[in-house]
Amino acid sequence: MALTMTTVGFAELAGLAGNTGSCTAFTALVYGTGTTAKTSANTTLQTEVARAAATVSRVTTTATNDTLKLTKTFTIGGTAVLSEIGVLNNATSGGTLLGSEVMSPTRSVTAGDSWALTTQIQFQAA
Repeated sequence: MALTMTTVGFAELAGLAGNTGSCTAFTALVYGTGTTAKTSANTTLQTEVARAAATVSRVTTTATNDTLKLTKTFTIGGTAVLSEIGVLNNATSGGTLLGSEVMSPTRSVTAGDSWALTTQIQFQAA
């Protein structure tokens, strides 16, 4: 699955690259139950359920260290059909949404389940 990158996320990346403004690195994963297709104008998930700080690393896809990898194992708090994920720069609330995606297939979970979420964002020349 590929994240739909947001315009606010690109603006935050530009600030991080230039070390300007009060920009914060993208280190959090979020999931929800929304099913509306994502667009570059999104600033939040449709229906957020939970978010948390992720383990963040760089891995190689094509060129050395060209891909940002975020991983988090969530403990599910209730019954839900998980259908959307995103990458944020705040693990508690608010923040900037770098990108999000509607999952296919969805995932049905119940309270106490563990769900390991990993997403990768490759940076490459056009």
